[in-house]
Amino acid sequence: MGLTVMIAGLVLFLGVHTLTTRREARARLIAQWGESGYKAAYALIALAGLALIVWGFAQYRATERIDLWYPPKALKHITEALMLPAVILVVAAYVRGRIYTAVKHPMLSGVKLWAAAHLLANGDLGGIILFGAFLAWAVFDRISLKRRTDAGGPPIPVGGVGNDLIAIAVGIVAYLALGFAFHPVVIGVPVFGS
Repeated sequence: MGLTVMIAGLVLFLGVHTLTTRREARARLIAQWGESGYKAAYALIALAGLALIVWGFAQYRATERIDLWYPPKALKHITEALMLPAVILVVAAYVRGRIYTAVKHPMLSGVKLWAAAHLLANGDLGGIILFGAFLAWAVFDRISLKRRTDAGGPPIPVGGVGNDLIAIAVGIVAYLALGFAFHPVVIGVPVFGS
């Protein structure tokens, strides 16, 4: 049951995010519903999908976990190490500096790194489906960005090295918060010292 709910959530969450790659369909929806209506529907579907992913994955882990392989402890340490740049990349998508310019799409790069790192440390079916789906979506979205012809709106200002230092500092704090608080409390899996 939990696995099915999680998959339904992935379909909703990643499906609505994939809609942004279908520029003609997106434009038609905006024309029909208006920009506000489109954004509201997008947000509601994404939130519903995220809620189903979280609830379904929690149920799956608690009642029906299916282990396919048992990752060696070394892979868990590699995952911990990869998560720091993944979090910094996600922050750099919003605090734009030279990292943003060099990586071009740091949010997608951060998601790809997060998903790939978690695939290393998770040998259960649900984890492989969850992180594999996010990795596949991020790769697909990055490829679609190369093929888009629309400009996507006015250019967003990009700062300099100061923004990179902020992105790194915020990324380190977020990484520590995720590792010491969020992951063990919300996910139920300790990260550090395990």
